[in-house]
Amino acid sequence: MRLYLTLASILITTHIFAQKVHSVEFVSQADVKVFVVEYESQTDLSVFKVEYSSLAGKNDGKWFFVEYASQADKKIFFTEYSSQADLLIYFTKYASQAKWENKEKMYLLY
Repeated sequence: MRLYLTLASILITTHIFAQKVHSVEFVSQADVKVFVVEYESQTDLSVFKVEYSSLAGKNDGKWFFVEYASQADKKIFFTEYSSQADLLIYFTKYASQAKWENKEKMYLLY
C-alpha cells in the first residue's frame, strides 16, 4: 500500500506541471519565437514533451503539443536561426531534466 501511494503521488506530481503549446506556421501568429539548440549547455529552457494534455499545468519546461491554437497556453514559432528567437530550447529525454536554465526569460511563457 505504501509503495502504491508513493507511486501515485509521483505520477500526480509529474502530471500537473506542464504547458499546452501549439506550433504555428507563421511568426506573426506566435506568442514566442523559439529555436532548438543542439546542446543542453546552450539553452534557456530544457523541455520535455509529455504524452497527454491532462498533464498540462505550470511553466517548468514540460510541454504538451496541442492540435489547435485555441487549446494552447502559448503559441510558438520555431525559427531557423538562434538570433531570431526569443527563447532557446533543448528537448530532453527525461521529465526530470526539464528546467529553466535562464530564469530571466520565464516571463515569456506566463
